[in-house]
Amino acid sequence: MTDNALLNDDFPIAFDRVAPDAVGASIDALLQQAQVQIDALCSLSEPPSFENLMLPLEALTHQLSRAMAVVGHLESVSTTEALRDAYNEAQPRVSAFISKIPLSAPLWKVVQRYADSAEAKGLKGPRARYVQKTVAYFKRHGAELEARAKERLAEIDIELTTLTLRYSQNVLDATQAFSLLIEDDEQLAGLPESARAAARQSARDKGQQGWRFTLQAPSYAALMTHLDDATIRERSYRAMSTRATEGEHDNRSIAAQVLALRTEKASLLGYTSFADLVLEDRMAKTGTAARAFIDDLEQRTREHFEREIDQLLAFRRAAEGPEAPALAPWDVPYYAEKQRRARYSFDDEALRPYFGFERVLEGLLAITSRVFGVRFERWQDAPCWQGDIRAYKVVDEASGRWLAGIYVDAFPRETKQSGAWMHGVLTRGQRENDTRHIGIIVANLTPPIGDADAQLTHRDVETLFHEFGHLMHHCLSDTELRSQAGTQVAWDFVELPSQLLENWCWEREALDLFARHVDDDSTIPEPLLDAMRRARTYRAANHQMRQLGLATADLSLHVDYDPERDGEPTAYMRSIMNRFSPAMLPDDHAAVAAFDHLFGSPVGYAAGYYSYKWAEVLDADAFTRFAEHGLFDQTTGRALRDRVLARGDEQDPAALYVDFMGREPRLDPLLERLGLGDGPR
Repeated sequence: MTDNALLNDDFPIAFDRVAPDAVGASIDALLQQAQVQIDALCSLSEPPSFENLMLPLEALTHQLSRAMAVVGHLESVSTTEALRDAYNEAQPRVSAFISKIPLSAPLWKVVQRYADSAEAKGLKGPRARYVQKTVAYFKRHGAELEARAKERLAEIDIELTTLTLRYSQNVLDATQAFSLLIEDDEQLAGLPESARAAARQSARDKGQQGWRFTLQAPSYAALMTHLDDATIRERSYRAMSTRATEGEHDNRSIAAQVLALRTEKASLLGYTSFADLVLEDRMAKTGTAARAFIDDLEQRTREHFEREIDQLLAFRRAAEGPEAPALAPWDVPYYAEKQRRARYSFDDEALRPYFGFERVLEGLLAITSRVFGVRFERWQDAPCWQGDIRAYKVVDEASGRWLAGIYVDAFPRETKQSGAWMHGVLTRGQRENDTRHIGIIVANLTPPIGDADAQLTHRDVETLFHEFGHLMHHCLSDTELRSQAGTQVAWDFVELPSQLLENWCWEREALDLFARHVDDDSTIPEPLLDAMRRARTYRAANHQMRQLGLATADLSLHVDYDPERDGEPTAYMRSIMNRFSPAMLPDDHAAVAAFDHLFGSPVGYAAGYYSYKWAEVLDADAFTRFAEHGLFDQTTGRALRDRVLARGDEQDPAALYVDFMGREPRLDPLLERLGLGDGPR
């Protein structure tokens, strides 16, 4: 039953046939298989070569990682108690096994022997890069440590896997545990009809009367942005900002333990900080360089930021009188939306009828087809984990070759993690006979009401485009080695394709392909589109400062933080975030308890949250080439596909970028796009 799903490398993946009670035995078999392969590499009877050592080493954990990716995916989108238990039991064992690979003295000796050989020194291109990065990986993961230090490092990796998995699951459980039922429709004043309908449907689904609100993004954002009742906004805000701080779901001590283990790991390996450890293999290289980048952007943004804060308070007092109080955090999005409407005569709700999910998805596929030279065909018999999942074949237009199978899982479920992401669950290299990839985009967009098509916000549309950019990076990969394929690049480069594709959401030529009114199929009227574009830079400094605040807190936690000096991390992070917040944060604000990017996996975006801004500089600059030559210019699109997306990690990402653009990146296009380039507004 599970053979096809977990024990082999077949295409497609039988998502619908993964039995939780068979996960443990399947993983045991794959662990044993990988250990046999390691033993064989450690006892090579002939001189090591790329063919008999490096290629088997590169493929060593592919089937194991694929199996865990499948189980992990299902646990994140359609979890059950049995599946969660199976995943929680398997993950630490897999982590322990992978951690011990670079700690194997016999294997390290063989790798060193080959790296010093004439053949290895004569390699060029991707193979040379793979050898160089393998040696660096072994060193960075403890190959040169003494025996006791190796044992401790392996223990740390297991502890980190266990703690971060529990952290992520606590966030999901705490998010799902909160709901707010409103039974008096007078309390809904200010809320748009789309949000009321969604809340009414949510209540009905639970057998309740009234309107039910949750901490899922579509529900929470609508309430915080539009609801007139400040007491209800405050209640929801406090629930969101204190998630995972109570009872069995309390993540605060887990975050502290994770930070301590990361610090210990970095010290064991000879690094000054955890940031220096993880960034050595990324574009920034060091925590100091990443911080200098963030600090520079903060200095360029702060004056704009403070002016925007003053303007929003002045707006409130102009409407409510000079004695109106300072803005609380739960007031900021509410008054910001009112100010935006007043300033630009723009209501984001007016766009919803133009963004029916079905048309948006069709348009996204059409745009991607034109830019990258592919076509999408419905994959009718694709194995799925739920009934509302869309599946497509990605086919190369020129050759007719089926490149990948993709899935779109768009709407919230109670068994599904919040947020949006792309998961490349099957990656292929040129050496395999069947070179098809499998990728999945997961989102929690505004859901449909009844049988009607879901009507999205423009932000929902951007989210779809963003994750689809990641998906194309995965699916259009064409590397020899699987470990160099697609999104397996430096994390401060991985956001470039995703953020770049968001630009098409703002251009008339692209919007007209999918932004059509549900009633009469008309395109977005010019005045509405003009207002949307003008509002794009509204409070851009605030949005940028929020990202910079998260990046600063992340780097501070992984460079400077000392629990004996700074106390527990919740208050430490809150004090940093206050510098970047438009309103003073409450004393119980606990972002550290639900910051999945930082604490939901052993590494993840830890010491790497700056990557979003780093890649945004690249994306704004790269889009200037499309702006100059045309949104659908085939030469530019093909260059992006061939020189960036297809190449994965075959070259240094800085070299890939220069190969595409013909020059180094510039900061000015980002500042100009945000309206922050010409002094305070």
